[in-house]
Amino acid sequence: MSRLRIFNDDAPDAPLQVLDEHARIAEALQTIGVTFERWQPAHPVQPGDAPEAIMAAYKGDIDRLVAAHGFRSVDVVSIAPDNPQKEAMRAKFLDEHAHKEDEVRFFVAGSGLFSLHVGAKVYEVLCETGDLISVPDGATHWFDMGSAPSFVAIRFFTEPDGWVGHFTGSDIAQKFPRYEAGQAL
Repeated sequence: MSRLRIFNDDAPDAPLQVLDEHARIAEALQTIGVTFERWQPAHPVQPGDAPEAIMAAYKGDIDRLVAAHGFRSVDVVSIAPDNPQKEAMRAKFLDEHAHKEDEVRFFVAGSGLFSLHVGAKVYEVLCETGDLISVPDGATHWFDMGSAPSFVAIRFFTEPDGWVGHFTGSDIAQKFPRYEAGQAL
């Protein structure tokens, strides 16, 4: 189940608010400029399906976002627990960073934890199958896929070089809980 926990940035053990109803999560995130949606496939898909089949299942929503935001590239990424590069891939996203374009991810399958640092608050968003999150450009955040990552996601880019993180040098991400699938946070 998707979930949003909001913390003061100096109190990682004491959430101020916990929401698990999708509409309420989307409402709370909209106040900080983050889009949070639920998508349904036009036909069933599963991990291991060809990227073309996955994209076809969500074509209407993909086309809507591309038209609205001018994305120039859309792809499918799949990471499994047996991926030999999983530790390096996880480490790449664990420190606070920002981008010069929106970071838009749709979870076709699996889950991951986005944490956004906005003002003096941290918004921790557990994204699950069917969730789309759009983090606005310049928003500081980090992402944890867990030690045994398992997800398929559709990614949207406006820049041809794709994901480029601009790291803040802050250690705030290390102060907050890490993500392990199936473990209560």
